Amino acid sequence: MNIEKELIITILKLTGNGSILNEQIYKDVRIPHNVALNLLKKLEKEGLIYFHNNLLEADSFQRLRLAVYAVQLGADLEYVCSFLGWREFERVAVMAFERNGYEVVENLRFKHAARKWEIDVVGLKKPLVVCVDCKHWRKGLYPSALKKIVERQVERTFAFAESMNAFERFSFAAWGRVKFVPAVLSLIPSRFKFYSGVPVVPIFQLQDFLSQLPAHVDSLKHFGKSLSNKFNGGS
Repeated sequence: MNIEKELIITILKLTGNGSILNEQIYKDVRIPHNVALNLLKKLEKEGLIYFHNNLLEADSFQRLRLAVYAVQLGADLEYVCSFLGWREFERVAVMAFERNGYEVVENLRFKHAARKWEIDVVGLKKPLVVCVDCKHWRKGLYPSALKKIVERQVERTFAFAESMNAFERFSFAAWGRVKFVPAVLSLIPSRFKFYSGVPVVPIFQLQDFLSQLPAHVDSLKHFGKSLSNKFNGGS
């Protein structure tokens, strides 16, 4: 048995609703206290948990890092992911955008062409508006399923671009030319990095993707638009 792996899974299981007492960890993991304590100190030193005053805490980003670490130690991916909440996944996406200098809008709802639309996360950084669909899937996707997911996200992004004039309160209203980029964000790597020009990005590669996006956006599916001109189509 890999003791560190089991300890991490226990942390993920118990910290979903916030901080916990150390005694809860010791009781659940069923290993000697001194061994558990040394491992907890190691995880704290690596920045994977907060460990102080007989309390243990792990924020959303730390919990995702713990999940990845547990899988690297041999834990079953689907089992580990069962302890992660949807909001944690989305929150880490927001943090990655903010760290790359983007303004962020979560759960954007709007109407276009007599339909209601919603985009999970929208990142704004001149001249880019990145429209992200967060997919908390725990298994690999077949091409047919991924095709539907990508097509729907392209539709949402196109609808948002077409509705741009209704969002004059957003910073892009003063940019002039804007590039709307659809993207799909996954918890685990997909077999496909791109599908029909739309990036499919694992959560822990999002920050790198965003840092490189300005240099590569023209090679990706996107929609160009301005407040003063009619829609110019995608590329």
